[in-house]
Amino acid sequence: MSKLAQQKQQRSLGEILQEFAQHRQLMQQELQKVIVGQDEVIEQLFAAIFTRGHCLLEGVPGLAKTLMVSTLARILDVQFKRIQFTPDLMPSDITGTNVLEEDDQGRRNFRFVEGPIFTNILLADEINRTPPKTQAALLQAMQEREVSIGRTTYDLPQPFFTIATQNPIEQEGTYPLPEAQLDRFMFNIKVGYPTLPEEEQILAASSRQDKAEVNKVLSAKAIVNVQKLVGSVAVSEYIIKYVARLVRATRPRDESAPDFVKELVDWGAGPRAGQFLINGGKALAAMEGRFSVSIDDVRKIAVPVLRHRISCNFQAQAEGLTTDDVVERLIQATPAPEIEKFA
Repeated sequence: MSKLAQQKQQRSLGEILQEFAQHRQLMQQELQKVIVGQDEVIEQLFAAIFTRGHCLLEGVPGLAKTLMVSTLARILDVQFKRIQFTPDLMPSDITGTNVLEEDDQGRRNFRFVEGPIFTNILLADEINRTPPKTQAALLQAMQEREVSIGRTTYDLPQPFFTIATQNPIEQEGTYPLPEAQLDRFMFNIKVGYPTLPEEEQILAASSRQDKAEVNKVLSAKAIVNVQKLVGSVAVSEYIIKYVARLVRATRPRDESAPDFVKELVDWGAGPRAGQFLINGGKALAAMEGRFSVSIDDVRKIAVPVLRHRISCNFQAQAEGLTTDDVVERLIQATPAPEIEKFA
């Protein structure tokens, strides 16, 4: 390929990225007609959707987690279904089941009735209120994007995302998510309280009883194309080395782990964490119209990617430290790799 042809291709890619960045801004504006504040949460949700990731939202009741997800589905013009997880929920209530039917000739056949998982955006509300057997029904869907019923495997619609919520306060009658399930989530997003001006804005809007109308920005087909675009964002060897160092530093038995990790952490993140750090960095770069991932992109998403993949020990709890504190210290303690200088 000639240099001129490469420049033309790069220019066209640049134009596409700029157009995508504008669409992303428009999506945020539409979402903020309904949701006040929560800019970081919205950015991380977008990053997950554009990289085929899943999210776990944690926050106390009343912070508009469900409203945020349902509004996002309307903006993206995709199918949205919600499952309220309860202790008596069965796996077939999620995936669907075979129903025995009899035709006009008296012959009996099984017909598969799809469950609510056959959608584009699935909201698993209060996922930790259902037993592990039912939680496990999501594993295959989240990883392979397909569901096996009996001897038959069914593909899920594209795109497919799971956004789960859980309440961090009430622990009575809950079933903590197993590590294999937690690792499937790209981000563990903490939804915090609004600031004073934001809360005043929420109260003013609710007192007017105005229902904001949001416009559709992207379609399901456009999202799939955006995912391909984000996948084409360049990642240098420099970034890959930094991500590998950061992830390995979370493992207390690794030689490169800092002393505070060896003292405070039981086990660290696996290779999937590094994949999600790179994918998330690609999404942040693309959303800003940039061609390549920077170290700042990786650092920006390190906490939501790593917080549910690190287990702190009793020593950390005694010192009042959380996984967030450990990850923040790791970001500061992990230097950027040196750039090789050519003689």
